[in-house]
Amino acid sequence: MNYRRVVRISPLTKVLALLTAGALVLAGCAAERGETTVAPACAVIADGGPATDEYRTDMTAVRTSSYSVVTANPLATRSACEVLRDGGTAADALVTAQAVLGLVEPQSSGIGGGGFLLYYDAVTGAVQAYDGREAAPAAATENYLRWVSDTDRSEPRPDARASGRSIGVPGIVRLLHEVHVEHGGAGWRELFDPAVRMADDGFAISPRLAGAIAAAAPQLAADPQAAEYFLDADGTAKTAGTRLVNPAYAKTLGAIAADPQSFYTGPIADDIVAAAADPSGDRTPGRLTVEDLSSYTVKRREPLCGQYRKWEVCGMPPPSSGGIGVAATLGVLEHFPMADHRPTEVDLNGGRPTVMGVHLIAEAERLAYADRDRYVADTDFVALPGDSPDTLLGSDYLTGRAALISPEHTMGTATPGDFGAPAVPAAPVPEHGTSQVSIVDGAGNAASLTTTVESSFGSFHMVDGFILNNQLTDFSAEPVGPDGVPIANRVQPGKRPRSTMAPTLVFDHAPSGPPGTRGPLYAVLGSPGGSTIIQFIVKTLVGMLDWGLDPQQAASMVDFGAANTPETNVGGEHPVIDTSDDGDHDPLVQGLRALGHQVNLAPQSSGLSVVARDGADLVGGADPRREGVAMGDVE
Repeated sequence: MNYRRVVRISPLTKVLALLTAGALVLAGCAAERGETTVAPACAVIADGGPATDEYRTDMTAVRTSSYSVVTANPLATRSACEVLRDGGTAADALVTAQAVLGLVEPQSSGIGGGGFLLYYDAVTGAVQAYDGREAAPAAATENYLRWVSDTDRSEPRPDARASGRSIGVPGIVRLLHEVHVEHGGAGWRELFDPAVRMADDGFAISPRLAGAIAAAAPQLAADPQAAEYFLDADGTAKTAGTRLVNPAYAKTLGAIAADPQSFYTGPIADDIVAAAADPSGDRTPGRLTVEDLSSYTVKRREPLCGQYRKWEVCGMPPPSSGGIGVAATLGVLEHFPMADHRPTEVDLNGGRPTVMGVHLIAEAERLAYADRDRYVADTDFVALPGDSPDTLLGSDYLTGRAALISPEHTMGTATPGDFGAPAVPAAPVPEHGTSQVSIVDGAGNAASLTTTVESSFGSFHMVDGFILNNQLTDFSAEPVGPDGVPIANRVQPGKRPRSTMAPTLVFDHAPSGPPGTRGPLYAVLGSPGGSTIIQFIVKTLVGMLDWGLDPQQAASMVDFGAANTPETNVGGEHPVIDTSDDGDHDPLVQGLRALGHQVNLAPQSSGLSVVARDGADLVGGADPRREGVAMGDVE
């Protein structure tokens, strides 16, 4: 793919609150092809983030020559970029990015959470999948989220999410250390310096963080540490621009920098256990123990790689359902000429999606979600049909699934394939507490990390300067379905809840060679978004691979798609969508309704971070719905 090279200094009032002289800016006029901004090396950014948390129009892709990083916050992007500038690897930059994100975007991710990572080693050509998903404590029962105890069958208070029952064993610190041991180049200790300095010196609350604090203020007030940090003395939420200092977080990071095992043993582990068991605010305690933390392991999974047209697309296997969901959707779409359904009026914001393009993708996703909902869970506890992803992703099977799609009418809801005893689906959990880091380093190594505390501010429990996750609410609270069949995604001791996170790597078609030969790296991407992550990844992949959009256009394009429900999502936050009178005047909405779709125009919560290779260059794009930016080196 070719992108026009445009060197420009243009306004960024909607992207960053403050810029120093010579800093990167991301704006431009509408263009049929995406424009690119040549990035100064790790442009210096005054903290404060974007001036608004609204959709940022007319962002341009950022072109760099040898390394690129995209995160959900400018301060994290800058810090990780400086690691790459100084010769660090993608693994090194991941550590720094996560440490800073846990400070400046604590509602979304942090050391009290978990994540999934795909890592590409440019020397060996290997793709490795790291599972740092949180795990249920050994004392968890199948009714752990359902009621307080076998003798007290009342629900956990104030609810499962805000109680100690939602807190799983955090995995992200051990994941980062493991990938650093294997792929890092810089010293472990020094990678925490930017976050430690920022925590000690302070940073300005961004508009997005301020909005999250305001929305969660009543719940944060129930936790003494969270209330003191995020709220004013009168209980009101701290506002955008307020300077926060977090010496407790700096101290915690200092301990981890000195000894990465200190998070899982010793005083920090003791504090985590005590926080999960804290009954203050009438919260039902969790049953996490220091043994749960000390015994936690990062699991190596076999990456889920398959062909889509001329590309190889690699995703995360279970317990994430994202990789299977994306692969199944693409496998169905391969039977349709998606290039014929390119958006019209293509501009920097991705253009106007066509009715048939959205229809086909939404229908393919319904089929994928139907199987995902029924069969996918932690495969260490519940086997996939045929004990392999190949059953759900087989060519003949997906050909049959594609035949179920009508160009004339939506199927509404799809029936899952028949592979025997089902796992009863659980209702999706709303999620606004996840982040994405996408990196390509100067040696060509790449990392796609989707990292999370689950919901915004996780469990609302704060300890030692960081938020603890509520990841266990991704389990089904009900252990058995109405038909008496055990639910695959039920709580079990040590089990990891199903996720929809979908870190993704894309490679060009492999040249001729022995089996397993891999083509050059093409793209690195991922997104937050809870159960809709699959939809965000698919629209971005189709946008780039079938429709020729650049990474920024593909991320900026209207978010659309469907789970296995009658509703089809069309992101009403996008400027091309006319939401007046419930979309009655919007041609896309009306066209979908004519095909029987029930259109949901609610704003979508994607946070895409995308890096793609264009010849010798890299091109980065960040989601305009959040605060992220792309950075790298000058050409």
